[in-house]
Amino acid sequence: MIDHHLAKLRARSVLSREEEEAIRSSVARIEDYPADRIVVPSHRSLDHSTLLLDGIMCRSKALLNGERQITELHVAGDFADLHSFTLKYLDHEVLTLTRCRAAIVPHEALRAITERFPGLARIYWFATNLDAAIQREWAVSLGRRPARARLAALFCELQVRLEIVGLTEGPYFDLPLTQTDLAECMGLTNVHVNRTLRDLKQEGLLAFRSGRAHVIDRDRLRSVAEFDPAYLYLGREAR
Repeated sequence: MIDHHLAKLRARSVLSREEEEAIRSSVARIEDYPADRIVVPSHRSLDHSTLLLDGIMCRSKALLNGERQITELHVAGDFADLHSFTLKYLDHEVLTLTRCRAAIVPHEALRAITERFPGLARIYWFATNLDAAIQREWAVSLGRRPARARLAALFCELQVRLEIVGLTEGPYFDLPLTQTDLAECMGLTNVHVNRTLRDLKQEGLLAFRSGRAHVIDRDRLRSVAEFDPAYLYLGREAR
């Protein structure tokens, strides 16, 4: 049920059998959500966190004119709002971009886990730090990278994150997002995203069609993006 989440944790840390069982036992229930549904509203008191099992969720903030900025994407295996455990409410929304299935983990269960297993407390602390590292990289893209590099960096990052949880097939991976979704991630217009994706394909770097990505030339795509996966902290370390 939460195998993608455990795969993500095992990629960076060693888990004991007791720790894995505690994580599995923390799930109170499973919820299914349609696309374009607010799962965690902003400024509402929370008593649980949402662990994504399947699909794509995002964190976003909306403006009064109806426009929104997506600040991070979440894939299977991610807690979409682990930080709500300490914050108690969010200053942004978490919503589904595709049909999603998620595990609901009460904060009381997280409290019990972190008190019983200090190692897991550090691992989940690391997870929130990792989210912050990803958002810093996105801030660099939004502030300094041209459109071609922004989109290249996003696809490079998602390929790595999906590889960790076993959701890639060599250079291919499913990414059922619209060009509007990509535009809202990268602060671009739909037209600009369309033109940039076309250019990347013509250069033999990346093909994206009908929610399916093909990284044609990984090394060159990473070069265009100036992508260094160090910010994803992929090594196994004692936490």
